[in-house]
Amino acid sequence: MTNVLRYPLRNISPERISDLQEKYPNASVRIELSGVPVEGGLTEDGFWDLIAMLDWSQAGKDDAVIEPVVAALANGPLRHVYDFKDILSQKLYLLDTEAHARNIGEESFHDGASDFSQDGFLFARCCAVANGKTAYETAKKDPTQMPKDLQFAALLRIPNEAHRRMKGTALRYVSAYSVETFSNRKGWENANLPE
Repeated sequence: MTNVLRYPLRNISPERISDLQEKYPNASVRIELSGVPVEGGLTEDGFWDLIAMLDWSQAGKDDAVIEPVVAALANGPLRHVYDFKDILSQKLYLLDTEAHARNIGEESFHDGASDFSQDGFLFARCCAVANGKTAYETAKKDPTQMPKDLQFAALLRIPNEAHRRMKGTALRYVSAYSVETFSNRKGWENANLPE
């Protein structure tokens, strides 16, 4: 028998969760979010405004490059940290295609490539996002415009660092999209992937 318990999210406290764990020790939880989120979330334009704050005058010092964005997020509402991570995940997911992977320079994907670095491709996609909205949109539409032989893994650290500053703890949040290479199955459906 399945029991359905409904609680407004704002009413669920750690104590209430503890009570439920004691009463239903073997149960699983499904969270269903209904309704439209309240106003005040980070918009896509707001996301790109933050990306534009990356301080490329500090190139070579990744922490310094991302610092203005981390500071801006840490000084805003917590919801923006989650929204930033979700929007970033979507942007990276949309570039996770065979066509984009074939156009990143020396480490490009090729049929049956056993030496293709999945992390390298993720970090190349990060670079495409870090280059700003215009460069990102151009690369998204035309994979040959992907940055060549460039990576920017530090972009992935921004929401985590902002959360750590705000709350003093690591961010434990699964983003809306997987950023891992090969997650976008449609983008790789015709690829000859290595075993």
